[in-house]
Amino acid sequence: MSERLETLNKARARMIEDRDAHAKVLAAPFDREKAERARNKFIEIQMLIDALDRAISGEGAVALKG
Repeated sequence: MSERLETLNKARARMIEDRDAHAKVLAAPFDREKAERARNKFIEIQMLIDALDRAISGEGAVALKG
């Protein structure tokens, strides 16, 4: 595995941990202010995870060509 791919995978794993923390806030008893912040961060982090997934897929395609 290339260093770049390893870095992307580590970043993805870290973002999943961060997303899970926000999911716990969303699952807790309702607190409007906390829930709104957690929801926004959850969505932001999920979009980042999706971007990392695309980058990881792109690295795999480059490795196959290379």
